[in-house]
Amino acid sequence: MSDIPFSVLADGQYAEVVDAFRNNFEEGIEHGASFCVFQDGEKIIDLKGGWANKAKTEAISDHHLFSIFSSGKAVAAIIIAHLADQDLLGYDQPVSSFWPELRAVQQCDLTVAQLMSHQAGLSGVTNPEWTPEDWFDWKKTIAELSSQNPIFEPGSASGYSPVTFGFLAGEVARRMDEFGRHLGEILRQDICEPHSIDVWIGLPESEHGRCVEMQKPKRLADLGEINAATKAAFLEKWSSPGRRGVAAWRSAQLAGSNCHATAEGLALLMQVFNDGSIDGEMYLSEDVREKLTASRILGPDQVLPFDVNFAAGIMRNHPNYFYGPNPNTVGHSGWGGSCVFADPDAGVSAAYVMTRQDNSLMGDPRSLRIIEALYEVL
Repeated sequence: MSDIPFSVLADGQYAEVVDAFRNNFEEGIEHGASFCVFQDGEKIIDLKGGWANKAKTEAISDHHLFSIFSSGKAVAAIIIAHLADQDLLGYDQPVSSFWPELRAVQQCDLTVAQLMSHQAGLSGVTNPEWTPEDWFDWKKTIAELSSQNPIFEPGSASGYSPVTFGFLAGEVARRMDEFGRHLGEILRQDICEPHSIDVWIGLPESEHGRCVEMQKPKRLADLGEINAATKAAFLEKWSSPGRRGVAAWRSAQLAGSNCHATAEGLALLMQVFNDGSIDGEMYLSEDVREKLTASRILGPDQVLPFDVNFAAGIMRNHPNYFYGPNPNTVGHSGWGGSCVFADPDAGVSAAYVMTRQDNSLMGDPRSLRIIEALYEVL
């Protein structure tokens, strides 16, 4: 272990958390990672370990950005809530009132909250002419989703939308923001830049040199019984953006799948779920937070192989408890193992990011070990 670089900011009372973090490296299941926790606005834990590149020549440091994939959906949820707090949209507002051409809303009176909780029936694109490159064209993607027949009846169930979620939420934001901005622009201009928060949706080329090298999992995730919604979401040759190179992927506004961030930036941002504030500035009223985190649908998901309790863009902890023992905790996980969560009962917000991706859809054993240790000492 002596040759693995570590950076530890944590009082002695959190020794078990530090040990859990280190143990992932000792067991050879970690290559580079970071874990950060805020409690009541104060940073109490900030851990970094391992390497930013495969060659093990560059240690993880404060300036490195991690690809967090679907953990970025929590960030998108915050931006939609920010717009709701400004009375620019409402969670119970019919999507048809501002996006009437979206065919999914023509079949039922689909609300913003239902769209944000994966109930639109658009878990993926079903057009066999679609290509991985097409995702990089925002207007083309929105036109495709607008004209597509839902895969299942909207409002009848949730069907996790790994890539399309970012476009659905992003188009809601673009149409309802008073300046017509995309999610990434709202995030940077309204929240991150004023507070020097290192979280990005659509990464400028000037920041690409800070990105860690991600190592893809060697095995596919267990998707359970395959159906049309699962196939569209994950298994078609066009299900994910591609063929344009990593630079184009990092730069694109794919809010559901390509957010880049530090663990500290994410943990700081996630505080807003607990008390409405970010770094001391109030962003969300109690009423908006209640609507943001309220359970919108609970039950078997059409895409993920387990029951899911979706709020408006974020997952509630019950019934899976991936984010500690408290049922009021909300969080989200990303492909390969990253996760973010906020626990209003404990006043805690946290983020785990890593370079070596596991094949767990959610509940990565590395983060579970660390989070369990955290709650042993809180």
